[in-house]
Amino acid sequence: MDSKKVIQKIYAKIEEIPTLSPFLQKIVGLVESSRTDAQDLTAVIYNDPSLTSKMLKAANSAYYGFSKEIDNLDRAVALLGFNMIRSLAMSVGLIHIFPKGKAGHFSRERLWIHSLAVATAMKEMGMKCGREEDSESLFVAGLLHDIGKVVLDQFFTEDYQQALEEAGCLESSTVCEAEINRFGMDHGGVGSILLKRWNFPELICNLVAMDHKTDVPEGVNPVDIAMLHVADILAKETGMGVSESIAPSEIRQADLETLGMTSGQIDELRVHLFEAKEGIYSFFSTVN
Repeated sequence: MDSKKVIQKIYAKIEEIPTLSPFLQKIVGLVESSRTDAQDLTAVIYNDPSLTSKMLKAANSAYYGFSKEIDNLDRAVALLGFNMIRSLAMSVGLIHIFPKGKAGHFSRERLWIHSLAVATAMKEMGMKCGREEDSESLFVAGLLHDIGKVVLDQFFTEDYQQALEEAGCLESSTVCEAEINRFGMDHGGVGSILLKRWNFPELICNLVAMDHKTDVPEGVNPVDIAMLHVADILAKETGMGVSESIAPSEIRQADLETLGMTSGQIDELRVHLFEAKEGIYSFFSTVN
């Protein structure tokens, strides 16, 4: 099955993929807008009572660690900040987009837990690498970096299960090779196609497309790609959302040089992610 057929089938099946709710469409627009303020955001969120409830539950989870209950969105915005509320809204909404996964080697629950860990590491690295303004977009990119796997599992179930069996469910690079051999493209490419159809910002689409790739094309920030590589490995080191049989790759020296980070700073990130582990599971349990 070549990439053209995969693309054709994804576009043909796009109507079967749950469309973004009006709520999420507006949130995606707010991610890219520099003129959005807290009032705009809370006005959008309040129009979806179910997601408002889930967001408040998530805001009160161990992930954020507040001792006092957050009982309304205005207080949540005041405590968490506008950008964090925006990424929280995106997280809560997107985790419920697809139905439950199929049986077999692929677990959507593990995928979302792993993705939340990657997102947490991405945001922290963004803060450390002078990308504070983009830290929440980096969080969303980390959250969605493997969404192409969900698409492949949803519409190519048998073929994808066979690809995972061929890869032995081991390293991501091996899985990517099996995906390319069977579909003509990997899950990063598939995920990028979906996110472009959903009108996600270019920064997020590009990062998802470049997941597990080392050659950075013109127009893509190599620092962002290096952050995704490192965050993915650190998340696997914690064991969040991955099989115990999967041994994470070593962090590439080239990525450290691109980030301008030392091994000591990576150790600090590693500690931060291990400390966030309980909160990440709590967050997922709360919204799921």
